[in-house]
Amino acid sequence: MVANSSDSTAPNSASQRWQKLVDLISSARMQYALQVSQTLSDSDYDALFCELLELETQYPILVTGDSPTQSVGGHRSELFEPVVHLEPMYSLDNAFNEGELKAWCERIGTSLEQEPQYLCELKIDGLAVDAVYRDGTLETLATRGDGATGEDVTLNSILIASIPKKLTGISVPKLLEVRGEVFYPLAVFDAINAEQTKMGKPLFANPRNAAAGALRQRVDKRERELEQAKGSKREAKVVQDLEAAVLRLSGLEFTVHGFGEHDSIVLTGARSQSEVYERLARWGLPVTSHAQVHASFAKVVEFINYFNEHRVEVTFDIDGVVVKVNDLANQVRLGFTSRAPRWAIAYKYPPEVVRTRLIDIEVSVGRTGRVTPYAVMEPVQVAGTTVSMATLHNPFEVSRKGVLIGDTVYLRKAGEIIPEVLGPVLEERTGSEIPFVMPEFCPECGNALGPETEGDKDIRCPNVQECPAQLRERLFHIGSRGALDIEGLGEKAAQALLVSGVLANEAELFDLTADKLLNCEFFVNSHQEHESVSINKAGEVLLAQLDRAKGQPLWRFLVALSIRHVGPTAAKKISRAFGSVESLQEATVEQLSNVDGVGGRIADSIVDFFDTDWRLDIISQWRRAGVSFADERTDTDPVSGPLTGITIVITGSIPDFTRDGAQDAIVALGATVSGSVSPKTDLVVVGDKAGSKAEKAQKLGVAITDAAGFHKLLSGDHQSVLPHL
Repeated sequence: MVANSSDSTAPNSASQRWQKLVDLISSARMQYALQVSQTLSDSDYDALFCELLELETQYPILVTGDSPTQSVGGHRSELFEPVVHLEPMYSLDNAFNEGELKAWCERIGTSLEQEPQYLCELKIDGLAVDAVYRDGTLETLATRGDGATGEDVTLNSILIASIPKKLTGISVPKLLEVRGEVFYPLAVFDAINAEQTKMGKPLFANPRNAAAGALRQRVDKRERELEQAKGSKREAKVVQDLEAAVLRLSGLEFTVHGFGEHDSIVLTGARSQSEVYERLARWGLPVTSHAQVHASFAKVVEFINYFNEHRVEVTFDIDGVVVKVNDLANQVRLGFTSRAPRWAIAYKYPPEVVRTRLIDIEVSVGRTGRVTPYAVMEPVQVAGTTVSMATLHNPFEVSRKGVLIGDTVYLRKAGEIIPEVLGPVLEERTGSEIPFVMPEFCPECGNALGPETEGDKDIRCPNVQECPAQLRERLFHIGSRGALDIEGLGEKAAQALLVSGVLANEAELFDLTADKLLNCEFFVNSHQEHESVSINKAGEVLLAQLDRAKGQPLWRFLVALSIRHVGPTAAKKISRAFGSVESLQEATVEQLSNVDGVGGRIADSIVDFFDTDWRLDIISQWRRAGVSFADERTDTDPVSGPLTGITIVITGSIPDFTRDGAQDAIVALGATVSGSVSPKTDLVVVGDKAGSKAEKAQKLGVAITDAAGFHKLLSGDHQSVLPHL
């Protein structure tokens, strides 16, 4: 049987689960930043994070700017000063089995037209950090944060012996940015937990949590507290806390696994990742002792299998193996996606497999109309958490797995994260099991379901404009943190506004008034007899937030409008490139595709969106209600000019310009500014103290100019700088 999913408060609501996951993960990140010990275990945190990633993969419209999946991997505490990384710190894509790894290797081989050498290294389960050395001296140590900006923990690095404070050897570069992992050896971790027990404090869940808590301590603050507490009853307690903090920091170790900006001739001359490690080690930087270079997929698998079987022999926690294309020139050719390098992947070790009973298979309708079957199971513990539901993706997947309602099934967490039904336990069948039948009609609006295009495995509700489920999810999404961030427009509020008839659709949202909210019980004060009816605090907050949201930047509205495949990352780039809704509405697929990070699929989706009358009506009605659709730049005129279609990278500082000022000056001429050099780059502007992007441009044959050439561009002398224009 198939249960009706019209109840918006049901636990199978994707948006409800998404909000819950975001809250839990954000809370855990706050604990990492502000507390020594955390209440959420590392495995539980990873489970929640990957479940969130799976939800956002299935429902791209859920993605928000404040979603943990968009921050690359961390929370920056206000206790620490921000540090902007010289080059972004990316995350890694994952492979959970040999087939996925093989598919990745085949894609790499096809792109490079040959099978490359691979560097295999253990994936340390620690805390990612960024270290910058100038003139050989450590200038900053920062956490990864959101990938662009991290927390300045340089002061704490003084106590970590394995982090060199000064580089040694010959040809030490004037500028060197390296990336690595801060972690606890297992023996040190055990000793720290023993000390926690002695002090009567909670134990750390795992070495990673302990490392995160230790590195984010404010030792200087504890020292000031000690000065203030001297002679008081608090002195002994403060001394104990300070000594514990120093002990924990001194037990941390550091291993380098990558590099960012640099001006090193030595590194520029390196041809491979393994050669880079050798040269970094000569300067006193600790690098992995377990890395191996292999020339075939089979050898990579051997390496992975060996350490899976010998994990207990490694002195620190690992959760997989990182596989990288070893050749640096090939890394440049392969480039990056918006969140991860294409030339590296993390292979996650197989998870625990358990058995449970499949009670039912139900379906949910998402914001884009996708109808997803999911398994409802007897709750079971797997990889440290209780699981009762798991997505089945589409009816083809249900058929492929061969599961029947009532089956005992094998369940695992893919990568120890996402609940996944593997298949039935055939010997447990009794004959009472029944097959799942995909509904023919939408359980929310009754429209006939079907694939959007021939051969599409996803089944969708075509009633995009009026389906209650899709409308409810779109309205809730508008208020989400990554869209317009409207406090008070949660899922219950969205449902109440629609059910009461106060809103017929999202177009009317900014026309809400106090009088209109009086017709929705959710926003009305409970009152005694003879008292006048008034809106409650929730109603007051919603109206105030809606008024504030009218001035939000353009990119947030692009996310809020539920344009398929357009999340915050793409929205920001599109907003910067086009500058206004009007300009975007006139854009062609080709123009959109030329924006760095925007492919054909996103471009097609945007053009389709602006080709739909009822969606244009939303924009018109919002504008009449006072929405500005303002770009973050002061000039919101359509971005076009003599450099339209040209992609430019600026590295280093340009005299008389801030970094943002230089980029804005180029954008004003119609160019697209990119943060990384690729074969699609037309020009690299090299300023003072430029890093490795200039060398990358030379290797790729991309045109290069200096600050003088930059000023020529601004003065209108484009031909001398870009003669191919």
